Amino acid sequence: MKSFLSQSWFLLTHRSFLTLLFLINFLGTIYGYIWYGSQLSRTEPKFLIFVPDSPTASLFFSIAVLGWIFGKHFKLIEALALITLVKYGVWAVVMNLLTLAEIGSIGPAGWMLVFSHGLMAVQAILYMAKYRFSMIHIAIAAIWTLHNDVIDYVFGQMPTYSVLSQYSSQIGYFTFWLSIVCIAIAYFVYTNNRNMYQEQFNRK
Repeated sequence: MKSFLSQSWFLLTHRSFLTLLFLINFLGTIYGYIWYGSQLSRTEPKFLIFVPDSPTASLFFSIAVLGWIFGKHFKLIEALALITLVKYGVWAVVMNLLTLAEIGSIGPAGWMLVFSHGLMAVQAILYMAKYRFSMIHIAIAAIWTLHNDVIDYVFGQMPTYSVLSQYSSQIGYFTFWLSIVCIAIAYFVYTNNRNMYQEQFNRK
């Protein structure tokens, strides 16, 4: 089992695989911004940066992966990537499944969103041992994430799911606590990685 995990981690962190991962996320980011095009076209300029949540999350991850390819750590970007990828990955899966429960079908596009956003969250977790952010980076990423929730649910800039509009208050409440959970995950990753590298340092 240990050998399998070691081989899997070698594959996940190999430069060729990271390059493929970067390309997939970068192309997905471009597609995501295009997908948000209609909502962005009617968004006030001051809110534009806060509207395309998922593609911005995958953009953060693309930048983080690009850093890993060249042996660098963009620590704030890594914190933003982990928190937002898990948050918006899980959020989109839940919203599409709620839509399925509400109207009985989400079509191929809906299932594509479930699959792609589910993988967003999974990849963020798979690379937990790769992140090097500190508490200050988590704090800044947390402010960004919670501020985004305020923009979405106080100023009405949340992604459009018309069939779920009647549940906007409940969705906003769920989203807030999902943000808290994702920030807690980042804190767990920080403490786990800090302890792991401290143990490695002590062995030397």
